[in-house]
Amino acid sequence: MKLSVVATLYQSAPYVHEFCRRASEQARQLAGDDYEIVLVNDGSPDDSLALAIAEHEADPHVVVVDLSRNFGHHKAMMTGLSYARGEQVFLIDSDLEELPEWLAEFSEQMQRSNCDVVYGVQERRKGDRFEQLTGAWFYRLFRFITGIALPENIVTARLMSRRYVTALLQHEEREFFIAGLWHITGFRQQSHPVAKLSHSETTYTLRHKVSLIVNSVTSFSNAPLVGIFYLGITVLAFSLLYIAYTIFVWLSSSRPVSGYTSLIASIWLLGGLSISSMGVLGIYLSKIFSETKRRPYTIVRELHRST
Repeated sequence: MKLSVVATLYQSAPYVHEFCRRASEQARQLAGDDYEIVLVNDGSPDDSLALAIAEHEADPHVVVVDLSRNFGHHKAMMTGLSYARGEQVFLIDSDLEELPEWLAEFSEQMQRSNCDVVYGVQERRKGDRFEQLTGAWFYRLFRFITGIALPENIVTARLMSRRYVTALLQHEEREFFIAGLWHITGFRQQSHPVAKLSHSETTYTLRHKVSLIVNSVTSFSNAPLVGIFYLGITVLAFSLLYIAYTIFVWLSSSRPVSGYTSLIASIWLLGGLSISSMGVLGIYLSKIFSETKRRPYTIVRELHRST
């Protein structure tokens, strides 16, 4: 098979039919009749699944992978890639904020440059000022902590070669940050400027973004653990200096150093450091716990495929 178009469904009922129509038109221009559209239902609470199955019944090119519940966008995407059979795989969101028409542009660039991946990068990040600032700080903070320079303002849409997809699927983490996996898989990748539409407000709240940065950093770096060590060494050094100071004052003036406030502040400081350090250790231990159980990151309830 020449081409697979992969998309996930979650509250996507208003877009399913139009997405399939436009994706089919673009795929047919590129691969003739030798293509498939893989839709992964990520436990969507609306009618996305029923509409997707209706598209499958009307068009045998449409494949529906129905997950047993909601597992999350990134895991659903990886599941869709595992069911894709095309020599080229076009991954894209189904909400039509990313245009199926980008496929032709991505394919042309891939052929021209002979690369394995062409991915979309927003010329200007969508959303309000807060969305733009938090997005920029996310990439900078991730780069500072992990040392991995991810392309900024990337979108889901990307055209990939079969060998790249095969390599990407070799990652077996249960808790992962997919943009990081895209990057560290390697091969020759090129960006393509795109203008992403905005049909609705982002579902990535501040709480979600904080959770994302914690998960992404702890998935790709041990820097927080190393930071705890150096923080402990720094506190120990200051403590030794303060002890030396108090001994000097006592010997020179024959009276102990007073300072109830500084004592309480020190107790709170050390208590906060201890609790936060245990929290960081707990995050890594929870990841180890999740990985050692080797549970599948998604479970497929039913597959709708003609052949």
